[in-house]
Amino acid sequence: APRHFNIARGWLEFQIDSYVPRKDTPIVVYCGVNQRSPLAADALMKLGYSNVKNYADGFFTWKRQGLPVAERDRALDSFLYSRPINVAPGVWSAIGATAPPTYDNSGHNNNLSFVVTDDGVLVVKGGDNYLLAEALHQEIRSITDQPVKAVVLENAQGHAMLGAGYWQEQGAVIIAHKDAAEIIRNKGQEILERMQKRSRDKAFKTRVAIPDKTFEDKLVLQMGTETIELLYLGPAHSPGDVMVWLPSKKLVIAGDMAFHKRMLPVFSYTDTAEWIKTWDKFAALNAEIVIPGHGGPTNMQEVTTYTRDYLVYMRSEVEKTLEEGGGLEDAYEIDQSGYAHLDTFFELNRSNAGQIFRAMEFE
Repeated sequence: APRHFNIARGWLEFQIDSYVPRKDTPIVVYCGVNQRSPLAADALMKLGYSNVKNYADGFFTWKRQGLPVAERDRALDSFLYSRPINVAPGVWSAIGATAPPTYDNSGHNNNLSFVVTDDGVLVVKGGDNYLLAEALHQEIRSITDQPVKAVVLENAQGHAMLGAGYWQEQGAVIIAHKDAAEIIRNKGQEILERMQKRSRDKAFKTRVAIPDKTFEDKLVLQMGTETIELLYLGPAHSPGDVMVWLPSKKLVIAGDMAFHKRMLPVFSYTDTAEWIKTWDKFAALNAEIVIPGHGGPTNMQEVTTYTRDYLVYMRSEVEKTLEEGGGLEDAYEIDQSGYAHLDTFFELNRSNAGQIFRAMEFE
């Protein structure tokens, strides 16, 4: 799949290698009116790139002709990046951007899902901020008259929990795993302040809300005729990762257990060995529909390829590096080209290799 990068002309020679390491990669450069792009093409060829073309008509001509343009926001009149889609009977999800959270996407870079029952609505993820949660609620109200009775916080990351204050004001019960709740109590204000720096005015009214209810391994909610299971299957991407399992629909709102459209991030607190073990319990659900944390609804085969299989591959490659006496710089050079089409690949691939290497040094 083609990838798009916005690199300023003055930084091209300094940054291109980190984005495009292979010299035979097909590259098309462009600018607004074909003034800087010919110079960029010439610079790339002098650097040894052998397959470079210049789009001479320029971006503005392309746009006037109605040709496709990458979107920063699909719902321009809403804080939501995109409006909810109906995934299964009674199950909806507003699919977020697969890019990192930004001011432009209002922190909606994850999937905000909800389940409509005949006894109220369950929302999965609190959202990145108060106004984003409010925007999601407006969409819920356009679909059903049922009140939002509970909100499940997928984990303690900002874009999963900072909007919880809005939902508490609406009378919803905020539910989280005990480990996520502990992080929110201890580090919530720090997480909020980071979001405020990025979101500025869009952080209006956002506050840290402590969960009303916690659980350890499993919590079953009976909402009308719908049985909803909140599950913690073990360590995965983040402490307290929770998924929502709807047995009657064979549908799981998997959260950050599963990735497919964007590269998964490995953090200092991510235990990749345990994540792989936890995956076996996740797979045992035999879900037919998976709503992951990022990217649209999919199936188990897809998320297995880009989550479990990626983790197994990276750990195997890091293990080889360690056995051969290699160091961190060697880990950075592990071939991850099979995943280069994923969103956030260029932001995360080297970081992931480094985090896994550092962890495995001490295993």
